[in-house]
Amino acid sequence: MAKLVSRIYAEALLETAAETGKGQEMLEEIETVSEILEQNLEFDTLMKHPGIPKQEKAAVVERVFRGRVCDEITGFLKLVVEKERYSQLPAIFRHFTDQMKKLQKIGVAYVTTAFELTKTQKEQVEKRLLETTGYVKLELYYDIDPLLIGGMVIRIDDRVVDSSVRTKLDHLTKQLLNIQLG
Repeated sequence: MAKLVSRIYAEALLETAAETGKGQEMLEEIETVSEILEQNLEFDTLMKHPGIPKQEKAAVVERVFRGRVCDEITGFLKLVVEKERYSQLPAIFRHFTDQMKKLQKIGVAYVTTAFELTKTQKEQVEKRLLETTGYVKLELYYDIDPLLIGGMVIRIDDRVVDSSVRTKLDHLTKQLLNIQLG
């Protein structure tokens, strides 16, 4: 249910971005607002406090954000507070950001390797991923997992390409266990 609600709110925000032509501006401001909200736990506590009326919370949002972000985002934040959906704001922003990046053909890839890749290797990975996906730009996040032994695991959206030595050894082990000796 929460996922559906966050998607509905995010899509309304996307429509606003499309109608106003402020998609990129709103994306940047939402990323900034997300960072600010993550860093200010007192504000988060205030907005989630059940004893404070939602009208007062909306007034706080108005004072904090008016003039610092576009009117569409300020209005959206007030709406979320008035509808008592503030706790779902991170999911709403995440969905909005993901959809905007898809519209802009920006992909997000998570690459896990057994060892640290050199700059040249990272450039080769990015080049290859751009060639094989429909994206024009990629945001790459690298991680190291020595248990992979070698190779890499790449995750983009819901797709995973696992060419790690560990996985290949696991498959080989399963095949060997399934061989019936005569």
